[in-house]
Amino acid sequence: MKPELPLSGLVAVELGTSVAAPFAAKVLAELGAILVKVENPDKGDDAREWGPPFWHGSSATFQSLNRDKLGIAVDLKKPEERARLRRLIVENADIVIQNLRPGLVRKFGLDATSLRKDAPRLVYCNLGAFGAAGPLSERPGYDPLMQAFGGIMSITGEEGRAPVRVGPSIVDIGAGMWSVIGILAALRRRETTGEGCEVDTSLFETALAWMTVPTALYLASGRPQGRTGSEAAMLVPYKAFAAADGYLVIAAGNDKLFARLCAVLGRPEWVEDARFRSNPDRVVHRVELNALIDAAIAKEPRDSWIERLEAAGVPCAALQSVDQVAAHPQTRALEMIQPGPGGSMSLMGLPLSFDGRRPPFRKLPPGLGEDGEGVARLFPAAAKQG
Repeated sequence: MKPELPLSGLVAVELGTSVAAPFAAKVLAELGAILVKVENPDKGDDAREWGPPFWHGSSATFQSLNRDKLGIAVDLKKPEERARLRRLIVENADIVIQNLRPGLVRKFGLDATSLRKDAPRLVYCNLGAFGAAGPLSERPGYDPLMQAFGGIMSITGEEGRAPVRVGPSIVDIGAGMWSVIGILAALRRRETTGEGCEVDTSLFETALAWMTVPTALYLASGRPQGRTGSEAAMLVPYKAFAAADGYLVIAAGNDKLFARLCAVLGRPEWVEDARFRSNPDRVVHRVELNALIDAAIAKEPRDSWIERLEAAGVPCAALQSVDQVAAHPQTRALEMIQPGPGGSMSLMGLPLSFDGRRPPFRKLPPGLGEDGEGVARLFPAAAKQG
């Protein structure tokens, strides 16, 4: 008998679109919750059309964010369909997560206050753009807007060049993760009190959380951090260096590791150089030190440096492309890329295992409204008219 997944027995409803709420809901689904994704019957989740590439009738982006879910189509403008959805939530759901346009759930009576009057045990998570309070609380938002507005772009990339967005949607994904953390905390409290609650998070708050260390550096020094490329502002050497045939990152984050790096580079005298004796010294003189290391690393192939650095215990890694990461033996050993049921598609799994077992890929992402009949059979009272 296979062990149950951690959230087995819980029912969650996603009123979500794009990335953040669908990612959070995907995590809940992969952890075992029955996840009912609600979409409008016209075109559904916006992300269905975010391509090419397309895969199984929807964009690869949509597929990656919506595995292991049941999908239903509901026209919220129709009172009878809205009423059935409301019954489904009130009578069956433990969790609701939503990231719809500000004010929309309240307009349709699907907000936390309205639903929890009849279902006080409900844990309801709002995943907004700018947060629940403040002058911007009613504005919509997307990941790149928050990377800009939250300061992330101000420290990403290289000085003197155009602003750069962090490639993955870290604000969307991070907000989804915070949603799950909040939901799990609220469920734990419900075990004690019997009461659910309304959980609030947002893209902007998530961007601010990513800026925890840069903000501390500013508050301590009074100077905003600039762009440092692949470096960390407070550690040197800690960046990507170009070898003769490709880039590698070297992270010699303390004095002992710096000494080992100097030995590998054949420059042991740098350890006693007044400019480089301690990390604070190296931070002040980062330009000079990085130039010296750059010149040394450029002379030989990357794999040669990695072999010697690893032998000396200096943390380092090759810069890999996505295809190289997917094919790497370490990725394969962890079985993070999981084949779908029937082997028809593969998607990234959760970075979690329980007793050595990663939650499996159980169901392909839903076609628009494809599980309406299945959900009606699961929750027959909610499907009735009236």
